[in-house]
Amino acid sequence: MVVLAIIMAVSAVVITSQGSFNKTLILANTAYDIALTIRSTQSFGIGSRSRVSAINTGYGVHIEEGNSFTFFADTLPAAVCDRPDCNPGNYLYEGGGEFVNTYTLGNGITIDDFCVDDETRPCGHTSLDIVFVRPNPDAFIHADGSSAASYARVCLVVVSPQGGEKYVSASKSGQIIANAPSCP
Repeated sequence: MVVLAIIMAVSAVVITSQGSFNKTLILANTAYDIALTIRSTQSFGIGSRSRVSAINTGYGVHIEEGNSFTFFADTLPAAVCDRPDCNPGNYLYEGGGEFVNTYTLGNGITIDDFCVDDETRPCGHTSLDIVFVRPNPDAFIHADGSSAASYARVCLVVVSPQGGEKYVSASKSGQIIANAPSCP
């Protein structure tokens, strides 16, 4: 009986620990997936890809709070010059013809907030656009659908419904961190 009680106690500890470990692992993997998607966007943007007869198209991600975000080609408005180094786009997601793909986060995980390096309003923005345009690996980071200000750094707060949060950071210089220590 004593041996059976010990085995049951050890099994209960292992089973409950496994559940919390899985929750933590799923949240960490989702943060890495978001960072890899931003890195993929960077590769598309600095590569020489054309989209719908537009040359040197920039690529970006459009993020709003929730469980999905959009990968897009920055083709609107079209370039007004006829030089090969003239890029289309305005560094913002305009919808429609710019849409490439939607990424949906699973397991109830959401992007709860994003913070930028703005002293007056660092967090609580409604949308975020991170765009990469050839030939420069630097990112164009804009919040709330406005191209008036470009930020040097952004941090996404990724939250699990079981508790816990991870931070994904991207900077203007192109550095992307999947497990940032915190948001500003």
